[in-house]
Amino acid sequence: MTRAAGVIHLPDQKWTDKMNLFADVRGRVLACLDQMVADGALPQGLALDAVAVEPPRDAAHGDMATNAAMVLAKPAGLNPRAIADALAVKLAADPLIASADVAGPGFLNMHLVPAAWQGIVKSALSDKGFGRSRLGQGQRMLVEYVSANPTGPLHVGHTRGAVFGDALASLLDYAGYDVTREYYINDGGAQVDVLARSVYLRYVEAHDLTVDWPEGSYPGDYLIPVGEALKEKVGSEYLDQSEDVWLDDVRLFATDAMMALIRADLAQLGIEMDSFYSEKSLYGSGLIEKAIAELDAKGLIYQGVLEAPKGKTPEDWEPREQTLFKSTAHGDDVDRPVQKSDGAWTYFAPDIAYHYDKVQRGFDALIDVFGADHGGYVKRMKAAVAALSDGKVPLDIKLTQLVKLYQNGAPFKMSKRAGTFITLRDVVDEVGPDVTRFHMLTRKNDAPLDFDFAKVLEQSKDNPVFYVQYAHARVNSVLRKAQDAGVAVDDATLAAVDLSGLTHEAELAVARKIAEWPRLVEIAAKGHEPHRIAFYLYDLASDFHALWNRGNDDASLRFLQMGDSDTTQAKIALIRAVAIVISHGLGILGVTPAEEMR
Repeated sequence: MTRAAGVIHLPDQKWTDKMNLFADVRGRVLACLDQMVADGALPQGLALDAVAVEPPRDAAHGDMATNAAMVLAKPAGLNPRAIADALAVKLAADPLIASADVAGPGFLNMHLVPAAWQGIVKSALSDKGFGRSRLGQGQRMLVEYVSANPTGPLHVGHTRGAVFGDALASLLDYAGYDVTREYYINDGGAQVDVLARSVYLRYVEAHDLTVDWPEGSYPGDYLIPVGEALKEKVGSEYLDQSEDVWLDDVRLFATDAMMALIRADLAQLGIEMDSFYSEKSLYGSGLIEKAIAELDAKGLIYQGVLEAPKGKTPEDWEPREQTLFKSTAHGDDVDRPVQKSDGAWTYFAPDIAYHYDKVQRGFDALIDVFGADHGGYVKRMKAAVAALSDGKVPLDIKLTQLVKLYQNGAPFKMSKRAGTFITLRDVVDEVGPDVTRFHMLTRKNDAPLDFDFAKVLEQSKDNPVFYVQYAHARVNSVLRKAQDAGVAVDDATLAAVDLSGLTHEAELAVARKIAEWPRLVEIAAKGHEPHRIAFYLYDLASDFHALWNRGNDDASLRFLQMGDSDTTQAKIALIRAVAIVISHGLGILGVTPAEEMR
């Protein structure tokens, strides 16, 4: 159904102030459905939650599409095509809708009037929070990420988890959640004793003495300055002393040194944690005992012997009676040991206690970011949180897959300052923090990622980080030229400009993509998928560059129309909105927008 052509005057306040145009149009669809119920065309009591408005799969079909007729046909007992035809008539009367056309069995495609897209540009210019959402409604969300063992510098695998977790936390904050970023320090296990002994050997070497390195030690050069610092602190006091004299002190000294190193590594990527939580603090605090007692009170702790697992035997299995958590009651494959027959806690017990403490701190939802090698931990951890919170606190565990390093397509080899692996700092020193962060988000977290040191620095369309940054820099170059020509390009001025001349399809394509930003933010936040932000920014940059290139052949599409400041301001308003959205998106990803390319 198409309305007669003519000049359409729309009340700005009614819809242009609503940043999420898709939500606005959905509201209009629902209002039309309410009218159809009132008219008797639809029955009372229909659930409308499944009614969606989204971009059509084929842009040629329209600006937006709704599934309303398809999802309501069965509960209404009506033909979907008949519902769609009636809905199209209602929608065509809306001043925002240029046309509403039924396709196939009952899909409804809509074209919006150009003023709709022009209004979105104005919203981006006038509302500094354009795209921010109230989706989270202030819910308290704890995002735990990195949480690497404090035994050395962060390696490239940690880098991906660090970037992913940090971008996810920023995305959730942008979407209206109250987010806490937390690092869990694994300082309660045997690996910290190995670290302490390795530092002690470096301490001995600092006294110009020769040592024998036992198998399983940490021989990396990064411990040399730690050994020297220990010598500076205690002199020769620990030389020739038995381990029981120095182990506790050196363990603490070494852990503090490693955490300082890790904090410095994170700072290289601009990552700041809100809190660091020590595993060691759980022992002796009574939290482990309290968490297990809580599970016991729910009838989920018992004494039993687990069957020997097939294949590789895990460390927490033993062929004798243990204290077990009935995790199968909450979706796990097998029940899990929490206390060994000798009374020692398993590795799982402090993890349960840590998550028990998360629940007790009053968070509404939890997210853990683990490496892919922790995939076997997902079900047991979710079972523990479900049991401890009575299912009230959801836990989402995101796994980050491996990163493969290349140089011009060949496996990458570099001097490894850690001795056995490529560090986060190696990567950042090679390409910079912005390139590192953006590229780590160019794949979904659970898909392997190839990181080619040459290609991530290429200045081409095939390099997403360059292409997005180039778009932002290009906009700023146009703004500078316009200012030099005496054209006012501040956001307040541009927001008041008449944009009715922005009617070319290439210009409207850019505006449509801008309009997707608020919707995309909510989709990415709901799915805990910050990579969607990177994908969207690339698409927005592509539409912008396409418009720029069209100007090479069509002078009317050039942003600077010399002698016509009104038209120039309208076109600059559009691309300034592009830069605003790119800046917001890069901010979520933790990337600094480029003002110019060098």
